[in-house]
Amino acid sequence: MRFERVVVVDILHPQIHPTQQRPNALAAAVELRIQDIREASTWDTLLSEVTPTTIVHLAAETGTGQSLTEGTRHATVNVVGTTQMLDALARFKVTPSQILLTSSRAVYGEGPWENTDGTIAYPGQRTATQLAASHWDFSQRSARPANAAQTVPSPVSVYGATKLAQEHILKAWATAYSVCLKILRLQNVYGPGQSLSNPYTGIVSLFCRLARDGKSIPLYEDGLMLRDFILIDDVASAILHTLDAPNNNDVIFDVGTGRALTIADLAKIIAKHYGAPEPHVCAKYRYGDVRHASCDPAAIFQATDWRPKFSVEQGIVELTRWIEAQLAPVTSDNS
Repeated sequence: MRFERVVVVDILHPQIHPTQQRPNALAAAVELRIQDIREASTWDTLLSEVTPTTIVHLAAETGTGQSLTEGTRHATVNVVGTTQMLDALARFKVTPSQILLTSSRAVYGEGPWENTDGTIAYPGQRTATQLAASHWDFSQRSARPANAAQTVPSPVSVYGATKLAQEHILKAWATAYSVCLKILRLQNVYGPGQSLSNPYTGIVSLFCRLARDGKSIPLYEDGLMLRDFILIDDVASAILHTLDAPNNNDVIFDVGTGRALTIADLAKIIAKHYGAPEPHVCAKYRYGDVRHASCDPAAIFQATDWRPKFSVEQGIVELTRWIEAQLAPVTSDNS
């Protein structure tokens, strides 16, 4: 076994876990503590019994759009939850050998765009006026993949800002206490286990539900937004490979497949899988959404032997197989 003991702290928020019961997929050997990371008592109870050598920090509120209307909730979980953990580690004089944070591509915001003369610009957040006029792209510029070693983070959502704050807080603490910090900036994660009841879950499971019901998938903006979709199995593998990497230096890795595809192409793959109608452009949009998001995963490729194993097409098969196991069969109106 990689670890002698694994303890998970999770509040099992009803938005994600309606029944608040232990997930069936959680390995029997894992100890689950249903507690709130924002409370000092959670950490005091835990650290009075456990002295962690490795911490994998996955806890976060993740809804990009939701964070614009529930910013306090996102900030208290993502920021205060993190500082409560660190304060407790200091109180109990616990210094793990490494902390791994799953951060997000949202820290980049719109990220870098290349001008026609080859120079790089950061156009920033698209304005309400720009979106209302259906000016989806930045004229005379083309989006470039994010690269942690070069791209300047500039989040355009409350969620992204809190994830960047997590990075900065952990960096300050880990440096002071000589703890190795490893940060994985994840691209769009999807796959089995993703909540099917959470309206802020990702678009992959949402698209699957629509297509499964025989509906045409609506495409926001013009459907040509680029994203890098990575299956949860590949993310889990990236976490383990990064944990196994040497602790010599703090690292920030971009974790994605390195293949960006449009939302329209994703929708077409899903619609074809279910035999659903062709997706359609509805021209709606969401504040806080970036136009394009992709990454260059070369750094993690060079530092570890991790490689993503699943293409989007293969990942959709894995996800839809799991969805069918969770939901009742679709019946026709005449049945």
